[in-house]
Amino acid sequence: MKPIETNKPNLNGIDEEAERREILKRYRKLMRIAKPYLKEGDAGLIKRAFKMAAEAHKDMRRKSGEPYIFHPLAVAQICVEEMGLGATSIAAALLHDVVEDTDITLEEIEREFGSKIARIIDGLTKITDVEDSVTSSQAENFKKVILTLAEDVRVILIKIADRLHNMRTLESMAKHKQLKIASETIYIYAPLAHRLGLYSIKSELEDLYLRYTSPSVYNEIVEKIEQTKASRDKFIRDFIRPIRKALKEEGYKFEIKGRMKSVFSIYQKMQKQKIPFEQVYDLFAIRIILDDVPPQQEKAACWKVYSIVTDFYLPNPDRLRDWISTPRANGYESLHTTVMSRTGQWVEVQIRTRRMDDIAERGYAAHWRYKESGVQVKKGGKQSLETGLEMWLNRVRELLEKNGTGAIEFIDDFRSNFFSDEIYVFTPKGDLKVLPQGATALDFAFEIHTDIGKTCIGAKVNNKLVSINYELKNGDQVEILTSAKQKPSIDWLSFVKTSKAKHKIKEALREEKRAFMKLGREMANKKLQQWGVPCNDRTYEQMRAFFNEKTVADLFYHIGSGELPITELKRFKEILETKGARKGQVQQMPVKKENKDGAEQPEPPKKKQPSDSILIGDDYMHVPYTLAKCCNPIPGDEIFGFATANEGIKIHRTTCPNATELLSKHGNRVIKATWASVAEESFLVGLYIKGTDRVGIVNDVSKVISNDLKVNMRSIAIDTSDTLFEGTCTVMVANTEALKQLIEKLKAIPGVEEVKRLDY
Repeated sequence: MKPIETNKPNLNGIDEEAERREILKRYRKLMRIAKPYLKEGDAGLIKRAFKMAAEAHKDMRRKSGEPYIFHPLAVAQICVEEMGLGATSIAAALLHDVVEDTDITLEEIEREFGSKIARIIDGLTKITDVEDSVTSSQAENFKKVILTLAEDVRVILIKIADRLHNMRTLESMAKHKQLKIASETIYIYAPLAHRLGLYSIKSELEDLYLRYTSPSVYNEIVEKIEQTKASRDKFIRDFIRPIRKALKEEGYKFEIKGRMKSVFSIYQKMQKQKIPFEQVYDLFAIRIILDDVPPQQEKAACWKVYSIVTDFYLPNPDRLRDWISTPRANGYESLHTTVMSRTGQWVEVQIRTRRMDDIAERGYAAHWRYKESGVQVKKGGKQSLETGLEMWLNRVRELLEKNGTGAIEFIDDFRSNFFSDEIYVFTPKGDLKVLPQGATALDFAFEIHTDIGKTCIGAKVNNKLVSINYELKNGDQVEILTSAKQKPSIDWLSFVKTSKAKHKIKEALREEKRAFMKLGREMANKKLQQWGVPCNDRTYEQMRAFFNEKTVADLFYHIGSGELPITELKRFKEILETKGARKGQVQQMPVKKENKDGAEQPEPPKKKQPSDSILIGDDYMHVPYTLAKCCNPIPGDEIFGFATANEGIKIHRTTCPNATELLSKHGNRVIKATWASVAEESFLVGLYIKGTDRVGIVNDVSKVISNDLKVNMRSIAIDTSDTLFEGTCTVMVANTEALKQLIEKLKAIPGVEEVKRLDY
């Protein structure tokens, strides 16, 4: 292949010849990796895509300074090497940024590469004309990407590959942009990767999120994992030795290995259980992968291996997970058990075949590659080729086909329905239905049929009568009870979980509202005609203002539904008969200021402004701000500013519980913020303290806080149970350094085992 031409002279000491060689080297590596997946003519397609991308991006560089073409080459390599995708996806990955970032149009892509690749590129191209302050451009782009699930899932897969490479190279971005991109990743892309069965990619995205949002926490866990590696490796060798010997004697071909948990999953466990790293005992799992097992024998083989494992180690019956008989919604199949080792430590063992492992690691692409010989899933007592992943995708497509909500509401709806765990419930005839965890009897009714949902008055769950808001559990058998007199209520929206139920309820309520609006208009017109008042827009607007309604439509709805009695219009008539009304001046009832969400707008904050302690924006300006109460930032914390709709700029910690959602949905409102200097002020911080109870422990804690470090303590609450105590205290500190010193002093008190800052 000819070297890539560039007309740009070398003005910055860049060795262009070396760069051309490196680009070709990376392209050839891509082709070597892709070779097993290519059919006749595919190599030519990829070559043309590479030439177009290289030419289009020839004068572009990434933030790191490297040629931009490195990025699409890396994305294409991820698609083939880590997902197992084919030529169409590789070509689309190479071209995924050309329409968005260069002068090449979709029409040119379609002429050169056909409509299929053009549609994928279109799905990957960001929306650029969303500018108003109400709409989130991030949410609109998320929505556009997700909508492509209805047409071609490869758009999502390439987008995940694109995000993975961006996260791998995030160090060259500014800190506030790192936070925005990392938050988007954990909010949308990691759960998407999980749902599409891309477990390795999902874990890496989560780890990279933690690395950039909480670098000290990430580095501490990585360091401790490395420190314990030698003893852990010895434990794993000793544990698998008898299992390996028995499997060989049975004639199995297999691979057995220890699989380390991801840094992020370890961190989550520490947070959830409020334990230090040293008390996380399940840092790894043992994975047994069976080779050369025919599809029809996979289930029996895995259970045979389970029997061998439990011959040596006692299993915990409460921790058995059979995802072979009932695969997860993303197609994941495996048999998990937790057994007691000879040293008294619980160990998770995962048993699967090579096909199952390939699907678990590569997800969607591997699923389709194995589809023809895939394991059949029982559905309604009959064999069906529809797997859990296909069922999930069908549910997604059903939501997308009926979508009519705003972007932010759509994303929230999508997350709540398709990123949550699922439950399996049955109809009276034994047909299987998959619903999100937390789904109710009413959700089940709408899953059966819209008309059944609309008329649902209750249900029988396992032959027991329950209400429509009863939360279903795995394995429940559900019979829906209906009544022709029942109709949907707005209250139903507060407890249904599925998008289908929410959509159908809103649709029914809209139909009812339209009927009431029509009736209300007819009733109002009849009265106005009786009084000789013209039925026109001016009169309707005067009525709306008089009755303090938001819109004329709301006015007619409340009249038609009876919430505003028709007799009340007489008061409006009396106003019309006054001299001011004849001039068109109708008195308007006082209206409270409201924000765009319809909620009462709060008064502007009147908090005392900390004295010049934070610099805002790229120009480091001193502008008004308030400290967010959700995370109480103090000097020394890593922070960002967020421009709210009604309360000005609020300062949040990067580890704030609300940070991920704010940065994901409204990244355009994020503002760089930096502590300028530590003013002579104190900031409220909460501490959690736990340890062994003894006489005088509370006094010792108080003494360290108030006397030794001269810290102002606002409150302290300690509870004891047998020989243990735990509690909280709130203190006023100047900065993170003072807080760190206080925590170290408290940890040094005899009996105190754990002290940590609270997020609240």
